[in-house]
Amino acid sequence: MKYKFYRKVLKNGLTVLFEQRKNTKVVSVAFAVRYGGAYEKIEEKGLSHFIEHLLYKGTSNRNALQISKEIEKKGGVLNGFTGEQITAYWCKMPSKHLNVALDVLGDMVKNPIFDEKEVEKEREVILEEIKMRRDSPITYVHDKIQSYLFKGSLGLDVIGTEDSLKGIDRNKIIERFEEIYSTNNLILCVVGDAEFKDICKFAENYFEKSESRILDPKIAGHNKKGIEKRRGVDQANLIFAYHVPNAKNNKCYAAQILNALMAGGLSSRLFQEIREKRNLAYGVKGYCSIDKDYGYNSIYVGTSKENVKKVRLLILEEFKKIANLNEEELEEIKEELIGINRISREDSQGQMLELLSAEIAGRTKDSYKYEKQIRSIKLGDVKKIAAFSDYSIFVLVPE
Repeated sequence: MKYKFYRKVLKNGLTVLFEQRKNTKVVSVAFAVRYGGAYEKIEEKGLSHFIEHLLYKGTSNRNALQISKEIEKKGGVLNGFTGEQITAYWCKMPSKHLNVALDVLGDMVKNPIFDEKEVEKEREVILEEIKMRRDSPITYVHDKIQSYLFKGSLGLDVIGTEDSLKGIDRNKIIERFEEIYSTNNLILCVVGDAEFKDICKFAENYFEKSESRILDPKIAGHNKKGIEKRRGVDQANLIFAYHVPNAKNNKCYAAQILNALMAGGLSSRLFQEIREKRNLAYGVKGYCSIDKDYGYNSIYVGTSKENVKKVRLLILEEFKKIANLNEEELEEIKEELIGINRISREDSQGQMLELLSAEIAGRTKDSYKYEKQIRSIKLGDVKKIAAFSDYSIFVLVPE
């Protein structure tokens, strides 16, 4: 299904993305900033995520309850996320309440008060979140693998550490917010039943022009292998990862194909080899983490401690077999990815996130050429990525 898409940089510097969907009475709205964990210094890792939490805690016009209530009592869903290269605040609600969505989210990114008491309270909340992530073996190994793939700040989880969180005070939060949340770094993305001129009018009238410059992060990759023992877990949690092209490179589509081929579903090669044929695991799942300045694919396997070596060798063996990949299987995977992409875009929220991701990568209009990009990938492109010379692996095992 085709929809009308608009992109405009307003006079105040703010970028507006809009996809019009007249056939639905729902709208998804997001304000996002071109900044995330990868841009932070090691000693302040988690600052972007901290700011994200605090923007829901009150503005000069609304307290925390009023922010959530105004959205939810209109039937909306309110949430946000912090990535390595983006931080976003979004809601999904009936399109007749678009003005509420714009006003509440706009207020959040323009007028936060960063109340001292709320800063300290939310610090404790995030410290508990860090503990929660550590206590979940699957989440923990996914967080850990970035330190096995990247040096510096990108090697730390976006949420930060206990030490870095404790070193961030209100003054640092305000300083960084004023530096980051300028209009030239802000994106307003709307998908649904609305009018482009109304969205632009709101953004032009609500935000005064402000400018700041954000330097691209310095990404330094490496590969490491490690194992950690822990009491209280019954299963070995293994994650295997390798570097792939970033989102600015067309070969990132080959990385997506390889991920789907190896561990993208029940019919994938590794799911069949590890679970179906050998019964070595329950969970076998692939993940494709590709952003503007970096990319990696990872494979998670939950298995028994004594089978870790066997699983690792099976993974490596399957990658070697990609040298024999044929056109028929390649076309099957392309069709699979194109179908998944269409299903994701059917939902306004999924499309909103897709547009934001493409905008951050500097290729927003290419978002509508996904099928063409996938179709353009050749056998040799996939085989080249599969022939990596080194990889990273981390395993959490029972003590």
